Amino acid sequence: MRDLGGLATVDGGTTRFGRVYRSDNLQGLTERDIELLVGELKLRHVVDLRSDAEVALEGPGPLTVVPEVNIHHLTLFAEGGRNTDVEADKIDADKVLPWQELDEEVLAELRVTGFYYGYLRDRPDSILAALRAMAHDDGAAIVHCAAGKDRTGVVSALALEVAGATREAIVADYVATGDRLEGILARLRASATYRDDLDSRPADDHRPRAEYIEQFLGVLDDRFGGPLPWLASQGWTESDAQALRSRLRD
Repeated sequence: MRDLGGLATVDGGTTRFGRVYRSDNLQGLTERDIELLVGELKLRHVVDLRSDAEVALEGPGPLTVVPEVNIHHLTLFAEGGRNTDVEADKIDADKVLPWQELDEEVLAELRVTGFYYGYLRDRPDSILAALRAMAHDDGAAIVHCAAGKDRTGVVSALALEVAGATREAIVADYVATGDRLEGILARLRASATYRDDLDSRPADDHRPRAEYIEQFLGVLDDRFGGPLPWLASQGWTESDAQALRSRLRD
């Protein structure tokens, strides 16, 4: 888990600490962890990007029984019955969605755009709802998925783009998950939900690399003029943007 604060912005400022955090799976939180998050850090919103299958298999998590915390379950998948997005980091268009019947037209699109763009294509409703939940001003928010790098990486990148973070800062934040990757994968392997998928490839294949998020942002630049115009095309308003900026800007 880490804070999205302290990142450089295009106008020479920084993003604000203590407002939005990003994390991997929250299933293992202890009572002390919850006390820290809810009591000291004033956590009030959890944006859970896991699939319906993941939540069913893993359980909703310990924060769901905490009355102060609002859970926003917003899958980024067009649900098809498999558990995870473990193939996402490889961005191999012939394998990225093994649980769905993909026609050649969709595969051709993924070869150009990469897997991350598929989240926006399939679930723009969840993307906007996640960003709006992160903009609530009644306490801190956490956005998470399983490993906290792919789905969480995309939503965090979009939030930081709205906040005016530099592209260099956005890419650096995405790549930073690799610093803790071994520990993250070890915890996920303890669960049958993720073990088989993770063990099917070497650990280094799961590492977040700068070119993955750069490709994603580049597709939005080329096709829409940037992430903000894409958001606007889906119903994101200037009021939405101002709310999220006020949360993440000093």
